Amino acid sequence: MAEARNPWATIGRGRSLWADAVSRLLRNPAAMLSILVLLGMAGLCVIGPYLAPHAYDAVDWDAISSPPDFARGYYFGTDDNGRDLFSRTLEGGRISLLVGLAATCVSLVIGVAWGAIAGFLGGRVDAVMMRLVDILYALPFMFLVILLTVFFGRNIVLLFVALGAICWLDMARIVRGQALSLKQREFVEAARAGGATQAAIIRRHIIPNTLGPVIVYVTLTVPTMILAESFISFLGLGVQEPMTSWGVLIADGARRMETEPWALIFPAAFLAVTLLCFNLLGDGLRDALDPAER
Repeated sequence: MAEARNPWATIGRGRSLWADAVSRLLRNPAAMLSILVLLGMAGLCVIGPYLAPHAYDAVDWDAISSPPDFARGYYFGTDDNGRDLFSRTLEGGRISLLVGLAATCVSLVIGVAWGAIAGFLGGRVDAVMMRLVDILYALPFMFLVILLTVFFGRNIVLLFVALGAICWLDMARIVRGQALSLKQREFVEAARAGGATQAAIIRRHIIPNTLGPVIVYVTLTVPTMILAESFISFLGLGVQEPMTSWGVLIADGARRMETEPWALIFPAAFLAVTLLCFNLLGDGLRDALDPAER
């Protein structure tokens, strides 16, 4: 008798689902270009401040509100305190990207665990857990973030936790929907028959098989977190001086856009390119991981 095979185990000529997804992703020019731009952006933000001619918090009283001046090393000009906008844009990128990635990791851990447990256990446990999600959905997102920030203080680490702890709701719903369908699959029934505990089934079978949609959603959550941090910083509740972020720089540039447009153009361009690349990468991953597209 021929051995039964899982249709998800092999695709095409013996290639696994993940190998096929990688192959299709490599053939997506927009996604690949987005990956290269994001890697370049991250590398520039990490290494750039150390190579920049001026420190991000150094004040030059002779160059206050100066337009871009390559001869003096002010590639993006200076702000109204005489600080180099090139260094501050790169330093702000480090903070914004770090906030986006860290907050996404927090929401990923909470959302995946919550959704997998609720969907797999079902019944009253699922009802209670998802009603709590519905209650949190009814509360204004920015109100909760601002409340946490004001109550616990303006701490950059707290900002990571506050954003991630509030933005896990969508992730939980996505994973729950996947878990509801997966728990009826044959390999889960086989694990039950083999004596595997519920915790082991969730850890070894449910969560790994939800990674496709989760990976796609992560690429969309990172720009959402960056945008949320930028908005909070725009309101003056984010990172504090002398630290900066793209949101802080955009807020400062917006106040001076008529007389000093360079103060707004450069940080806004960095933020816009980053958000666009994450969204294009998310679209590429969605297409690559969709079994219907193979």
